Amino acid sequence: MIRLFVPTPFAAGAVIAPAPEQARYLISVMRLNSGDALSLFNGQDGEWRATVAETSKRGCTLRLESQTRPQQIPPDLDLIIALVKRSRLETIVEKATELGAHRIRLVTTRRTNADHTNPARLQAIATEAAEQTGRLDVPQVIPPQKLDALIDQWPPTQRLMFCDEAGDDPEAPWGGAAGKALPALIALREAAQRDAPVAPWAVLIGPEGGFAPEERAQLRALPFVTPVSLGPRILRADTAAIAALTLWQAALGDWGNGLRPG
Repeated sequence: MIRLFVPTPFAAGAVIAPAPEQARYLISVMRLNSGDALSLFNGQDGEWRATVAETSKRGCTLRLESQTRPQQIPPDLDLIIALVKRSRLETIVEKATELGAHRIRLVTTRRTNADHTNPARLQAIATEAAEQTGRLDVPQVIPPQKLDALIDQWPPTQRLMFCDEAGDDPEAPWGGAAGKALPALIALREAAQRDAPVAPWAVLIGPEGGFAPEERAQLRALPFVTPVSLGPRILRADTAAIAALTLWQAALGDWGNGLRPG
């Protein structure tokens, strides 16, 4: 069944108008007619069954009938990704949405080699991915800021999984290799109270050129940072993001612990 994200409050019997591009998709592409059913979600009120109430040359209206799934609270997980080439960044946003990231934060680092992006387009990609993957919310794509500024404003209760592709270098000035990601995350989960909710987390992926030595040293010195290795091979940013989110979800996320009702 067709699913659409419509950011408006839901109530049984309410008639709502989708955005013009959504109306064109429903009527011109999917050829829906009055009475045809679809699913809607708004990130707050769960998923609802709706029907096409009326169609016209100007668009259409939709009537909300009943809730089919209650709202669920996803893990509080940010993906922080340094700007990379447009096609790879779009893939990262799509896959991060599919893998359950709650927010996608864009940053620039000392070795960032992409100096511009289009957050509105990335937000549209996240919305489409959320519609297709069955999730009940859409991650927010936050415009770029400098990594230093992000770290300076870091919330004290959020942990950071720092994916350091050079973490196994024995000559590194911080002295010591990064732990393997999955065992490190599982150990942190086991060390916490068994039934306690998982604290907010973020996953940090660097640019294609990697982090500068001073950035690595700064990050490893922070008390809220868990440096990890993603394996023996150097991964491209899009592959690293997918791998890191998969490992986090397996150890701490909703793959094993289940979603909490909203």
